[in-house]
Amino acid sequence: MKEFWQKFGKSLLLPISTIAVAGIFSGLAAAMQNSAIVGETFANLVYVQNFIGFIRKLAGLVFGNLPLFFCMSIAIGMAKDEKPTAAFSAVLGFLVFHYTLNYILGLKGITAESTSITKLMEQGMSQVDATIVNAKYETMLGYFTLRMNVFGGILVGLLVNALHNRFYTITLPSAVNFFGGKRFVPLITIITIPLAGIASYFIWPFFNTFIGLIGNWINSIGVFGPFVYGAANRLLIPTGLHHILNQVVRFTPVGGTADIDGQTVMGALNIFNTAIASNSRVPNDVFQMGARYVGQGHSLIVIFGLPAAAFAMYRSADDQNKKRVKALLSASVTASILTGVTEPLEFSFMFISPVLFLFHVIMTGIGYMTAAMLHCSVGGVQAGLIDFTIFGIFRGAQSKWYLVVLIGIGMAAIYYYGFTYLIRKFNISTPGRNEGTDTEDEKTALVNSGSGTKLAEQILEYLGGRENIGEINNCFTRLRVTIKDMSLVQEHNLKSTGATGIVCPSANQIQVIYGLKVESIARDVKALYHTKHTGKD
Repeated sequence: MKEFWQKFGKSLLLPISTIAVAGIFSGLAAAMQNSAIVGETFANLVYVQNFIGFIRKLAGLVFGNLPLFFCMSIAIGMAKDEKPTAAFSAVLGFLVFHYTLNYILGLKGITAESTSITKLMEQGMSQVDATIVNAKYETMLGYFTLRMNVFGGILVGLLVNALHNRFYTITLPSAVNFFGGKRFVPLITIITIPLAGIASYFIWPFFNTFIGLIGNWINSIGVFGPFVYGAANRLLIPTGLHHILNQVVRFTPVGGTADIDGQTVMGALNIFNTAIASNSRVPNDVFQMGARYVGQGHSLIVIFGLPAAAFAMYRSADDQNKKRVKALLSASVTASILTGVTEPLEFSFMFISPVLFLFHVIMTGIGYMTAAMLHCSVGGVQAGLIDFTIFGIFRGAQSKWYLVVLIGIGMAAIYYYGFTYLIRKFNISTPGRNEGTDTEDEKTALVNSGSGTKLAEQILEYLGGRENIGEINNCFTRLRVTIKDMSLVQEHNLKSTGATGIVCPSANQIQVIYGLKVESIARDVKALYHTKHTGKD
């Protein structure tokens, strides 16, 4: 089960990376259409503004079709093989699912017109009640359907993945075997998914109510809501399951519900992105609601807190090892500050000292809570300096980005002195501390880690050889490998290839943390593995 959740969390990363880029374009375009930022002259350049408006529409295309993107990403990411077939079946299943719901709603006389706020108010409903009823439905890819947000996409993606992995190798009787194997997957999808649509029609209203109750509970604890989220987000980092928590907060009522341009929007990231993309004047409290769980709290950690922790670890290293520790941490600090990727830094102390990690978890929660208490509204997905500039500074004083900087400076001081005190108090063996000097073998391995093919050969060898490997994948920062015999893995040697940490979430799963360079490393390792595995040397 743990392996399933690991794979599920990884499969969500593709649409999230797309959202991050689309969000940046949307934020830049919004800033370039704001006369208070670019001036009246630039804001009145018709052709330029038309082009910028087109960019905003493209970003809106991404946000408007997230359920489909999640559905495809899950089917592709969790498919054992024949991933193109899984992707095709996912799209087909998604359309069938919502067409089924559309047909059932039509039989019940529930249409876009009959559930419009105006029509409902004509029938005697108050505006509030009419808005609540209207928010239960949406139009997805031309089909009027239940508003299931990304949950609909995730549900269909998981169902299609289960069908795909079960049937993509099926053999049918000779007369109809043309429809066997991968061709059978779309067929069984068309037959099965309508049943899920029918079940969702009856079940989803209860599930929607349950999610709403969770959202109301988090909202009822006020500023402690962001604290709970921030602390839990970091606490889940070792397992990789923080991605799932993120999606729940970003795309469901747990992250809040707001009315923007007459449209009910649910989820913190949805709220912030919709507010950014709006051409009308959106109240700043809506931006604040969207930013509570995205952007500002994480910015405090990635731009200020963790870099200060890294400096403390560098200062605490033995003198003869400081040069190596500086090289190790500097790339991780750069990635953290610019892009908000934290794993390389966190894994440099997470498993060495639970005390340091607990300190980090609590400080993260405090950071989220403090930014929310001061009504900051700096959004973004990755929350590094790029996002902070676009979604904070470029939006002007209303985002209160300057308060994030002031809090961040204090956060940096607390992290630096807190880490320094704890490291010395408990004599914690952070990188370069209590290690002695580097051996020649370690130096040689570190030098070799710069060569793509050579590094891939080393990694395969230290993982126990190609015969010990079942599957190789990667996420933003981790090489994720399925292992047959964990006793054959040489963890110490793996660390000498440039890894900042190693996690073994199950008896046959290992995650090697390489940071942002993992994409190229994974490509080389996969290429070498598949070449040797198929005997095409």
